[in-house]
Amino acid sequence: MIVEAAGRLRKAGLDGPQREARLIMSLASDLTTSELILRGDRSPSDDIANVFAQMVERRAAREPFQHIAGSASFFGLDFISDARALVPRADSEIVVETGLRLMPDRPDVLIADLGTGSGCLLVAMLANRAGARGIGVESDPAAASLARANIERHGLAACTDVREESWNDWDGWGDIDLVISNPPYIRSDVIATLDPEVRHHDPVAALDGGADGLDAYRDIARLAREWLRPGTPLVLEIGFDQKADVLGILSDAGLVNTGSSTDLGGNDRVVWAFQPHS
Repeated sequence: MIVEAAGRLRKAGLDGPQREARLIMSLASDLTTSELILRGDRSPSDDIANVFAQMVERRAAREPFQHIAGSASFFGLDFISDARALVPRADSEIVVETGLRLMPDRPDVLIADLGTGSGCLLVAMLANRAGARGIGVESDPAAASLARANIERHGLAACTDVREESWNDWDGWGDIDLVISNPPYIRSDVIATLDPEVRHHDPVAALDGGADGLDAYRDIARLAREWLRPGTPLVLEIGFDQKADVLGILSDAGLVNTGSSTDLGGNDRVVWAFQPHS
């Protein structure tokens, strides 16, 4: 059964079809891959076989595995994942690592996550900093509802608020101790070339960064310079080829002490800057 499913997934253009088929069977049967190996050639029940076949067809149609499973792992935490927001991805974990490093060392720190989506960045930050509080700013009602669900899932509702508005309309900039964001940064003309899992299942508004992919950075840099308190850090995810452009935008806006870090694959993935003290 797994061999046949792997063949179906291979024809659909998936890399690692055998591994994907095993993961889907693990999901359908509620068994670990090790337990499946120990079962050998024993056939699953008809119910499990039917669920497995349906899941294989969904994956062959290039629906993300995380949507089929209904969850995604990020920074050691489990998040609800569906079409309301981007799938949490390991490349974004460097945003959390950088934010934790640059966060002011004082109690009751207030973190803002602009375009919070699934809430994975904000939840991961709060889960790793006792006493911190968070605000997720999200203009899309569907994504905001997913963020709230993930915040509640991790027991953080008492210290976290989701504001259903754009970062342009949000009036809380001056209260924040750290700003993080994974804004839209794909050029509009590139979106049609992305993998089907992304272009057909991720919200376009969370991907489309305008003609040059930099629209969101210009907005955020301008607002940060206008409203953030002196010394407040700003941490932004970027595309692998956007480091120079985004650092230039931040510097041109008047932000200082800029820097950058790479993701696990060695690609430029995050930049930061600070509101100057004068």
